[in-house]
Amino acid sequence: MTDNNWEYSQTQPEENILYVEEPHEFYDEKRDFTTLNAWLKCREVKLFFYKKILSHLPQEEKYNLEFQIRKAAISITANISEGYGRYHYQEGIQFYRISRGSLFELKDHLISSFDIGSIDNKLKEEGEKLIEAAKITLNGYINFVINKTKQNKLK
Repeated sequence: MTDNNWEYSQTQPEENILYVEEPHEFYDEKRDFTTLNAWLKCREVKLFFYKKILSHLPQEEKYNLEFQIRKAAISITANISEGYGRYHYQEGIQFYRISRGSLFELKDHLISSFDIGSIDNKLKEEGEKLIEAAKITLNGYINFVINKTKQNKLK
């Protein structure tokens, strides 16, 4: 069954499961969210926090600052991937903006880690540079998608 260029197929009618296949003109098996520069930069930030910051936090921060860092670090890449998986550009933009907010949250957590004496200035500056690079790249991607939305409205 075909509807608006999307193919629907029921492979097991007794289970009443509906499968949607992406139109071939939109599909590129070599590209997904993992090929986006914005996702790659945010992944660097996530790995930086997991590998270099969390181990420096004191035990008493395990359920406070550490927990918040883990949530925000996972959020930056997860929201880009979820937004990328949305069919409409406008829907994806909201997820990319959430990711951007999580980057700012991580910057605050980095400053907090410095303020409580868990990390030194060198590690703080390294994190700030990674966050800034990710933010610039993500902003560029958001603007790219916004322009795609505008182009689609003109059609």
